[in-house]
Amino acid sequence: MSKKNKALIAVGGTGGHVFPGCNLAKHLNERNFKVELVTDKRGNNYLKNYQNYNISLLPSSPIETKNIFTLFSSSFLIFYSLLRSIIFLILNRPSIIFGMGGYSSFTICVAASLLKIRYIIYENNLIIGKANKYLLPLSKKILVSHKEIEGIPKKYENKKIVIGNIIKKEIIDFSSKKILDTDLKKINILVLGGSQAAQVFAETLPNIFLECLGQGVHLKIYQQCLPSQNEKLKKFYEQKGIESEIFNFCDDLREYFSKVNLAITRSGSSMLAELTNAKIPFISVPLPSSADGHQFKNAMFYQSKSLSFLIKEKDLNDRLSSLIIKIDKNYSLLEEIVKNQRQHSDKNVYKNIDQVLKSISNE
Repeated sequence: MSKKNKALIAVGGTGGHVFPGCNLAKHLNERNFKVELVTDKRGNNYLKNYQNYNISLLPSSPIETKNIFTLFSSSFLIFYSLLRSIIFLILNRPSIIFGMGGYSSFTICVAASLLKIRYIIYENNLIIGKANKYLLPLSKKILVSHKEIEGIPKKYENKKIVIGNIIKKEIIDFSSKKILDTDLKKINILVLGGSQAAQVFAETLPNIFLECLGQGVHLKIYQQCLPSQNEKLKKFYEQKGIESEIFNFCDDLREYFSKVNLAITRSGSSMLAELTNAKIPFISVPLPSSADGHQFKNAMFYQSKSLSFLIKEKDLNDRLSSLIIKIDKNYSLLEEIVKNQRQHSDKNVYKNIDQVLKSISNE
């Protein structure tokens, strides 16, 4: 294809929407598409390392129903965003639009429908998000990560195409390389709070790790936290004699993947997919307030496939230390998960995307 093929990728305001969109942008660029990203101010916070792409910002808002004032103001902002989206698409008419989920992708796709521009939506969670559910009737296709996805009405099942998780190609390649053997006399734990970090992990986990240390478990902790928590965490681990390395959010974790044999993580779809492809056993702790409980559904799916462990946030104090102690006494628990993870790979995801694009171009 020539560079005259323009692709617009509309991403929501969280890392779970932005990073699959950026991975897709990189792939389409390699396929000679001229790529542009559209997001809102929240999403733009994650795009500091992607300035080689054209990035446009549009206002966005969910429908707020707390009272009549919030309902009016949010409705007005959505209408304003729709007008801005229509003007934007008239001036920058792409040949295809990808909606990656989140309400900031909603108005672009609605505008595309009004202007007769084809759009495809992508859903990587185990339950379809609200924005994608509203966009589904007029979408050309819905690309999904898992065939087990819930919430797609039967009359739209013909639009569903299972492609896998749109994760970094480097992570997919990483999974096929020999990972450095970890010291089986020590559990090296990677703590991940997701793109929005997890304040509760920094507040709760250190004392749990201290309890494990008291039971004779040798640990080294690699913990992601908020910048405001750096010094407090570092000081705690130093005073208690727990080896640690503290870091803040980054979107490339390969350095840490090569150092650990266990992860504790939120349950965003992309992160669970990356850990699984990298063959890192993990304990999934879903965000209780995630929309439609999608993180819990993600975590349940991976646990049901024996690809991970699952502990609810409210049960961390009661269950996490006992699980880590159990793993320390029986490393075959981790080996079994890695064995199951080896049966899973998203290596065909970009080939599947190419096939979808070829099929649509031939229609």
